[in-house]
Amino acid sequence: MRAANSEPPQRSASRARRALRWMGARLTAFMRQVPPERDGAARVRQRHIYILPTGTGLLFAGVLFITLLGSLNYQNNLGLLFTFLLASVALVSMHLAWFNLLGLEIRTAPGAGVFAGDDAHFTLTLREPGRRPRSDLRIGGAKGRSRPASLAHGAQDSMTLTQATTRRGHVRLGAVPIETRHPLALFRAWCTVASPARVWVYPRPAPSAPPPPLLAAAGAARAAQGERGEGANDYVGPRGYRPGDSPRRLDWKALARERGLVVKQFGGDQAEEIWLDWAQLPASDTETRLSQLCRQVLDAAAARSRFGLRLPGRIIPLDSGAPHRQRCLEALASFEQDPL
Repeated sequence: MRAANSEPPQRSASRARRALRWMGARLTAFMRQVPPERDGAARVRQRHIYILPTGTGLLFAGVLFITLLGSLNYQNNLGLLFTFLLASVALVSMHLAWFNLLGLEIRTAPGAGVFAGDDAHFTLTLREPGRRPRSDLRIGGAKGRSRPASLAHGAQDSMTLTQATTRRGHVRLGAVPIETRHPLALFRAWCTVASPARVWVYPRPAPSAPPPPLLAAAGAARAAQGERGEGANDYVGPRGYRPGDSPRRLDWKALARERGLVVKQFGGDQAEEIWLDWAQLPASDTETRLSQLCRQVLDAAAARSRFGLRLPGRIIPLDSGAPHRQRCLEALASFEQDPL
């Protein structure tokens, strides 16, 4: 009869796997990592490479031990010759696995910013500096891919690594293990590359947000005078009506088709100037306000409006364009975050 306090086998196995993963993570933290140099490339040196036998290698060693005992017991010189020949092959395989990583150049680059909950993308490039061809290069861990990379003389291969995001701020690629089992899979040689690459994680935009007010003085005057920039006659597309829009911009045909109030947008239009203000949002908690501000930033940028952003302790002045949109999204992502 099983004791009352004994654990099910599945739970015990799960705890054992978690303990092994924890020990592996701690071991990796104490290992020497390949640091990036001034040109941004990380180069694998002698003291960065670690080697351990694989399961196949341990089985191979067991077979060699049995053949050695048998050859010694029966005084079989041919068996001893065969045993030592296989042992020398294994030693050469270990050195080839070590040389397969030595001198390898690795570069990491961040991808574009993403919204919280989306996967962040990083680009990792492996380059052979022209010394020898390399085979069976893999990215270890959950970040890696199953297809190994092979590099000819002076060639390079790029791959995309993904990392899940759960909250705004930024996500780092961190340590990237690169391993090889070339040529006979008897030994696993690996090194860990320290990557400073990081991707901005913006707040998740709200499905909808209160319409921001137009800049009363300059915006109303320009709207009344019809001041526009270069290319104002180019039709861009429709958008939803906002309080303060000129009636001359309304799409009356869309209203007649019961599509609601829709405003026509024209390229180069500088009539709208908008302030996106933290204090004017009805939400009470921080993350909801940031989500609504993110939605307002995206809508204002899509409408090609000049807009500014007011946050507690920070003001981003009126501007437009993709760089300004990026500055506003980064300000929302880093709000009340520790400085990098």
